[in-house]
Amino acid sequence: MNNQVEPQLKTLFGHPIGLFVLFFTELWERFSYYGMRAILVLYLISETSGDNPGMGWSESSAIELYGWYTMFVYLATIPGGIIADRFLGQRKSVMVGGLLLCFGHGILAVEALWAFYTGLTFIVLGVGCLKGNISTMVGGLYGNQDINKRDMGFYIFYMGINVGAAVSAIVVGYVGEVYSWHYGFGLAGIGMAIGQFVYWKGQKYLSHVGNLVKLDTSNKEKSENLFLQIFKKSNSLLGFSLTAFLGLYVGYSGDWNYGLLLIGIAFAVGFAILVYNDGNKVEKDRILVTYLAFLIVIVFWGAFEQAGGLMNIYASQKTDLALGDFMVPASWFQSVNATFILIFATMVGSFWIWWKKNGYEHSSIFKMATGVIIMGLGFLFMSMASNEAAYDSAGEITQKSAMYWLVLAYLFHTIGELCASPVALSFVTKLAPVRWGAFMMGAYFAATGLGNKVAGLIGENASEAGDFWTFTGIAIFCTIFGALVILIIKPVKRLVHDAE
Repeated sequence: MNNQVEPQLKTLFGHPIGLFVLFFTELWERFSYYGMRAILVLYLISETSGDNPGMGWSESSAIELYGWYTMFVYLATIPGGIIADRFLGQRKSVMVGGLLLCFGHGILAVEALWAFYTGLTFIVLGVGCLKGNISTMVGGLYGNQDINKRDMGFYIFYMGINVGAAVSAIVVGYVGEVYSWHYGFGLAGIGMAIGQFVYWKGQKYLSHVGNLVKLDTSNKEKSENLFLQIFKKSNSLLGFSLTAFLGLYVGYSGDWNYGLLLIGIAFAVGFAILVYNDGNKVEKDRILVTYLAFLIVIVFWGAFEQAGGLMNIYASQKTDLALGDFMVPASWFQSVNATFILIFATMVGSFWIWWKKNGYEHSSIFKMATGVIIMGLGFLFMSMASNEAAYDSAGEITQKSAMYWLVLAYLFHTIGELCASPVALSFVTKLAPVRWGAFMMGAYFAATGLGNKVAGLIGENASEAGDFWTFTGIAIFCTIFGALVILIIKPVKRLVHDAE
């Protein structure tokens, strides 16, 4: 008799070992991504001369590229999800994504303009294949009866993200700022290579999840090209057409960058409606709630992602970074959020358990809306920081603001993120139909990408509005938006149909 336990069934601390394979894979992938993210804008705005030359771009141009790049990084998860759902499966898609990321980060280490854009392109493609699919695989490790354990699994997975982010901003940021930007990019690539090795060696613990699910091809309509189906249903055709015509209008008005973006989003809108059409009554209700969650995600990250752009530049240029005789690298502030997550994640999770036991509202949508409000309030500290800074008649800064304003802002951003982000990840896996699992997770990260682009748009226009009104406006909008979502909690909960 063979008493050996199959590798995919083995557990560690009560969770499948596969969770920890994905944990370390994501840790190193996030090390590479957040390490590069911590220095990207600073590299772009650094002067072209000196010991550590950069690109010499203006602040608005740097934030604009940052917005486009981070948007496409996450928007690429939609085709990444479709590829996984229809062709490769999630497990193989993650492997392909990891390889593309290794190429991309490695190319960024080359000091040439062509290498810069080529490397960013490979990273976009790699994250598109990896990010949404690896998160879907985490959900697939648990059965439907293990809802609470699945939530805890996502919290563990989320810790991997933030360990990688915290360490990378300090290590990659220091190497990039002090020695060479390209050494920093190369170090991020080494981290990705380690993550790819971990994933390759851990395949035996993941053999039962993320495999391609064969569709029923007996129905001709379901077996034909998915995008053609957009034009066969009146509501998906209408959604596509309205968004596409808006894109054409914007393009012919003189801005084809955003016109083409809207035309691309038109396909996503049509496909989203197509997914809705494919569901039964309960599935359609849940899909609607998922789309509401995506809207919350866009608003949340549209504010939160000022961290890598506007707040990163603020730390570099308008914050007093002197700590005795040591000058704190501006990029180190990119690790504050991740470090706070590691400190406060258990406390926030315990609070929500206590909150639920005492009979208070604890639905995922409520937590997400609360997270938006708390995160928005963090920008009030940036408003105070901008009031502390002083300028001369020529607009040159004469007094910089204290570092603790940034730290306090990131503290509130972190508490808000812990209320919203890991909950949203788990929420999508609970509500999404299994046959559309990878697409819906891809759509979640695409919403994150659109939020990143919104963040870029805000950052681009911050110089006209001024720091104070930019930060204060974000705080006011997020507070009002979160409150409005809380007001419609009851009808939204009915549409979930006891999925939580």
